[in-house]
Amino acid sequence: MNKPGIIEREAELCQQRCDHPDVVDEVRCSMPAEPLQQDVAQLFKVLGDHTRIRILNALYRSELCVCDLTSILGMNQSAVSHQLRVLRDAKIVRSQKQGKNVIYSLDDIHIAELIRIGFEHVVE
Repeated sequence: MNKPGIIEREAELCQQRCDHPDVVDEVRCSMPAEPLQQDVAQLFKVLGDHTRIRILNALYRSELCVCDLTSILGMNQSAVSHQLRVLRDAKIVRSQKQGKNVIYSLDDIHIAELIRIGFEHVVE
């Protein structure tokens, strides 16, 4: 008897070879260039950190300075600043100097949508 949620190994594989050359060619030709696929993989790698997701979740709700983020996350400024630098280098967040403070926000609507959709997916 299988445990609930475990797919039998046989169910994951085709039982016989069934090539669909037209579909294979169409999909192969429509796929983005390899460097672009690597860039997307790198984006998801950067997003794959719990602390960064917490930061992005906060920035999804409002633009914030580092001090605000440290209070929200319960982390020290050095740790938050390090993660913000990683996110900024990956063009996921942007910063803007306002007087003596630096305000962080999500870089664009695409990042906001990734965060929103990610949480929706997990909740469903």
